[in-house]
Amino acid sequence: MTVRVMLISPAADAPAHEARFGDDGPLGAAGMRRTRAAAGSLPAAGQVLTAPSARCAASAAALGLAAARPEPALRDLDPGRWRGLPLAEVGAAEPQALAAWLTDPGAAPHGGESVQDVVARTGAWLDGLEDGRVLAVTTAAVIRAALVHALDLPPQTFWRLDVLPLSVTELSGRGGRWNLRCGVPLPRGSADTASPAET
Repeated sequence: MTVRVMLISPAADAPAHEARFGDDGPLGAAGMRRTRAAAGSLPAAGQVLTAPSARCAASAAALGLAAARPEPALRDLDPGRWRGLPLAEVGAAEPQALAAWLTDPGAAPHGGESVQDVVARTGAWLDGLEDGRVLAVTTAAVIRAALVHALDLPPQTFWRLDVLPLSVTELSGRGGRWNLRCGVPLPRGSADTASPAET
């Protein structure tokens, strides 16, 4: 059995956007324009999925993946009671708890998921896939988790894996062995004409 999984990250928000835990705001105008420019560039797939978030669903729609269905296993890492809070605020109020979460894969001081939890959840989904091609629009956390699981990396590497906005990370597997094709940018079309102020 061979599975080819293409994990697609949504476009980034504008740089001025404040980082918040569990942020699921809409794509900005520039991000939506870039996403639409890449529509039609993805291959056909037997399964087309999206994380159950507004941002991922909007990205899938803008990519022309009308058949995408929500997959609960692809949901973002649950930040528990930190949801909606700015990263800077949590860092100022709970520096030790935030440091523990970022350095200990088993820590969940916010009462949500630990890194180990999201790796286990994503790994179970990945290993349960059947033969064929799968396209999935999902978050950077899930893509990192898939890589940690598929390549049998130490969980401590989770935060050191950078996932580029609007990129494809490809995994292919046979008999439980996974191979990686590192983040491939989606093609940029003529609609991607944002000025530096919009990016």
